[in-house]
Amino acid sequence: MKKKKIAAIYGSPRRNGNTDILLSRAVQGAEDMGAIVDSIILRDYKISPCLEIYGCKKNGECAIADDFQQIRDRILTSDAIMIATPIFFYTVSAHLKIFMDRCQSLWVKKYWIEGNKAFENQLTKKSIVIAAGATKGKKLFDGMLLSMKYFLEVLDAEVESTLLCRKVDLKGEVLAFPEYMDEAYRLGENLARLNPEAAETSFSRE
Repeated sequence: MKKKKIAAIYGSPRRNGNTDILLSRAVQGAEDMGAIVDSIILRDYKISPCLEIYGCKKNGECAIADDFQQIRDRILTSDAIMIATPIFFYTVSAHLKIFMDRCQSLWVKKYWIEGNKAFENQLTKKSIVIAAGATKGKKLFDGMLLSMKYFLEVLDAEVESTLLCRKVDLKGEVLAFPEYMDEAYRLGENLARLNPEAAETSFSRE
């Protein structure tokens, strides 16, 4: 049986922080199911912000040559995606946002050059989104989830499930919430299946 290849994108600027811990737990769940996981730790790469020069209008290739291209290709050749980020001002980390903005070149290729408007029918990959934030704000994850939805669509992926963790801030605090750890593992297991089971859209503790 073909093993599933999963790209795991670590979006935190902090090494071994809460979202790193949660995503690593999801990776473990996927690997225990036999998946091959490619861990991509964004803070370890040199990626320029998008400069909006639109060199990508020629062929969909970003004109800035750095580590973006190799990371993009690793994600595009995956069968599924895991992505984790802490929440800063109700959205994703700077490291993740820079990478997302550079994927504007993929948007240009998909919708301007190839002219594919039926993106609803092209979402062939599943993904899970993990996030952690310090506050109890009702809309703490709303901005992040909306950005993630449209970013992942450019990668032909849809959000299968989410793990949203409130009241988690200082390094390692997530370890005090075994339910978060267990859910991360379960989501990784489920994503690794060739035919994922139906999962709840979101797991979040108020």
